[in-house]
Amino acid sequence: MDIIDNTIISLLQVEGRTSCEKISSIVGLSVSAVNERIKKLQKQGVITGWGANICPQKVGLEVLSFVQVLLGEKCDEKSFLSEIAKIREILECHHITGEWSYLLKIRCRNINHFETVLGKKLKLIPGILRTHTLIALSTPLERTILPLELCES
Repeated sequence: MDIIDNTIISLLQVEGRTSCEKISSIVGLSVSAVNERIKKLQKQGVITGWGANICPQKVGLEVLSFVQVLLGEKCDEKSFLSEIAKIREILECHHITGEWSYLLKIRCRNINHFETVLGKKLKLIPGILRTHTLIALSTPLERTILPLELCES
């Protein structure tokens, strides 16, 4: 990636509907060259998708929780990861350091919905020894725009 690619993705992550024409006028390339760079960035996996940022509360997903998961020594991690991928309420899964194996970000309608996800879906996955839940009271900061200025060009 060069400075032009960095500029293109910076513009697109702020406003995904920015036209190739507008980007071309900013970066000083032809529209077709910008289009080719965007296609290349998609093929390389830098741009992973296109979508709108949705306010979870406005669509009825009021409860945000983080669940730490401890897997047993003999747990098949591939199987665990395959099973959690089937649970639509799990938005993120992070392999972490420390006492716990994974950290899951879960969004639910309400606390009863979360209890169902935890007790009737997550805890039934073989290999889970223990979980620890943290419920977010509020989210004063949640960024969707990556700090690309920190990346090497």
